[in-house]
Amino acid sequence: MIEERQPLRAHKISLSNRSAGVITGVKDVVSFDLNEIILDTDQGLLMIKGKNLHVKKLLVEKGEVEITGKIDSFLYSTNIEEPGKK
Repeated sequence: MIEERQPLRAHKISLSNRSAGVITGVKDVVSFDLNEIILDTDQGLLMIKGKNLHVKKLLVEKGEVEITGKIDSFLYSTNIEEPGKK
């Protein structure tokens, strides 16, 4: 019997007025600048695009990040290659 791996933490995005948000289930902040924040989450890489973006608070032990700025988009991607594909 094959078991699916479950995320270690719940992954949730809470956004208020497109200007402040809290993201849980975060493993690491990969990169950030005023126009883009990239987070490694339990659900894959999350790219946040906008203007005047800031990582306000990072709680590594809780896997939580607080962000502020004008948020335009969220985009997920994964780095996992399918077997037999290159």
